Amino acid sequence: MSSRRDHRSSRSALFGSFDSIEEGGIRGSPSYSQEVDDHGNDRAINSLQDRVIFLKKLTGDIHEEVESHNHMLDRMGNEMDASRGIMSGTMDRFKMVFEKKSGRGMCKLAACFIVSFFIIYYFIR
Repeated sequence: MSSRRDHRSSRSALFGSFDSIEEGGIRGSPSYSQEVDDHGNDRAINSLQDRVIFLKKLTGDIHEEVESHNHMLDRMGNEMDASRGIMSGTMDRFKMVFEKKSGRGMCKLAACFIVSFFIIYYFIR
């Protein structure tokens, strides 16, 4: 009876390896495959951790860039408000001058303004 068991165990050992080949490859011992799986999982975890660190750094850089752009836009908005105030004051003064002066004086003032504008434009350019 023991020879019959030996025969079955040797047969299963022999044909068991063929079954594993047909299923997709030779499989080693369970402890070896677990070590390979653990090693692959460790590499995947390390790779994922590196990606997370990179993304965290990238989002930090994006946050800093957005903050600096917001600050710059706020400054530019304040400067535009200030220039709008200056322009409205200047336009009010021109309205007062045009209302008080005669037609001839108004033409002289407009001509002086246009000439001074072109002179300033020429020097700035």
